[in-house]
Amino acid sequence: MSEEILINVTPVETRVALVENGMLQEAYIERTSRKGIVGNIYKGKVVRVLPGMEAAFVDIGLERAAFIHASDVVPSQSNGDEPADTPKTVPDIRSLLREGQSLVVQVTKDPIGTKGARLTTQLSIPSRYLVFMPGVSHVGISQRIEDDAERARLKTLVEEAAAEDKDVQGGYIIRTAAEAASPEDLIGDMAYLHRLSLSIQERIARVQAPAVVYQDLPLFIRTIRDLIRPQTEKVRIDSRESHQRVMEFVEEFVTEFADKVEYYPGERPIFDLYSVEDEIQKALSRKVQLKSGGYVIIDQTEAMTTIDINTGAFVGHRNLEETIFKTNLEAARAISRQLRLRNLGGIIIIDFIDMEDPEHQRQVHRMLEKMLERDHAKTKITGVSELGLVEMTRKRTTESLGQVLCEPCPICDGRGFLKTTETVCYEIFREILRVNRAYDAESYLVMASQSVVDRLLDEESDNVADLETFISKTIRFQVEPFYSQEQYDVVLL
Repeated sequence: MSEEILINVTPVETRVALVENGMLQEAYIERTSRKGIVGNIYKGKVVRVLPGMEAAFVDIGLERAAFIHASDVVPSQSNGDEPADTPKTVPDIRSLLREGQSLVVQVTKDPIGTKGARLTTQLSIPSRYLVFMPGVSHVGISQRIEDDAERARLKTLVEEAAAEDKDVQGGYIIRTAAEAASPEDLIGDMAYLHRLSLSIQERIARVQAPAVVYQDLPLFIRTIRDLIRPQTEKVRIDSRESHQRVMEFVEEFVTEFADKVEYYPGERPIFDLYSVEDEIQKALSRKVQLKSGGYVIIDQTEAMTTIDINTGAFVGHRNLEETIFKTNLEAARAISRQLRLRNLGGIIIIDFIDMEDPEHQRQVHRMLEKMLERDHAKTKITGVSELGLVEMTRKRTTESLGQVLCEPCPICDGRGFLKTTETVCYEIFREILRVNRAYDAESYLVMASQSVVDRLLDEESDNVADLETFISKTIRFQVEPFYSQEQYDVVLL
């Protein structure tokens, strides 16, 4: 599988495209005016404690106060080393926090919609191969490293190196990228994290809340740290200045990838190389066309994302069950890609076309699981329910592609539908009757959009005449070109 990373840098935004076999799989966008803050560490101030929600709001210097749940507050007497299977009892938030208290926190989820940022007091500082967690003493390892011997080698190496350094108290998570890493690479990473941790502690002691203590790397450098892998063939960057900064980072931390990073000076925009712009535009649509002729409908709502599969123009060759099975298999592959590309998170409900054969259900479910293994975000998937639905969750830390690039339609207010001209005409009739009972006027002027006025003068002309007779007053119409289809005004003359 060939993999390339394209990085487009301009003064106003940075965009990253992860391309596999010539097809866009993931897109990341960071705008100068609205940078993501996941991973940033702040010294904040508790502004409100909510016992009824076991949570608190913390001022970290943003427009909206951030939110922290009691389960994300590490008690001072705890070292965070309880086993994962130990039942967690959430302590009373009032025993953990008080209003006006200073608190060092890290952002785990960007502000999304009307919700503020989500926080935790368990800090984690990432590098290329490791994540350092101050105040914790255990060593964890990524579940994506499956080889038992490699897992044991990495864990032993990190534990021994950590035991030798008595000056730094903290635990580690060994990242997927550490697979096959040399001892020198891991020890170098640990030394870097120790230096960074000390500088963060010094800044925490110096600044007054609310203030930012540590900011994560810019997107084009985070990409090198988090996304580049041995199977990555090329990383192309279209900004000479950003390329130089990336090369400095590569030469210090990931020298083995130095020959894969190159500056792209071409006249053709870098995102046109693999039709990335077109794919991003398609990812904003509800409908995803399948090659067979079937299609997938994706609807993102506040509570969850729903995905529906239809055979569409695909009529198959053998029988209905086989047609449905092939459509569902193709849809499973397409859905896994769309989840990554659109960065959809939270609860996701997939309504596959009903399959009678249990073996077909198992194969479609297995296909979805297999494709989701390539996802960088953590996913959890259930089996096919009695209603034929597959329920899953995907970890959401940042806004989806649609939320970054779009806003709710001001005409329909995000409903996705407009009232018909017929409906608006009947609303106008009711408004005229209401106004006529309340006020005394000689005549009325209706101001509305072109389509509504056209219907009032054409299909509804008989009803308008009947209304004029009923109220014994004339009604005139005026087109307002800047009115939407649902807007109108009834003016007394």
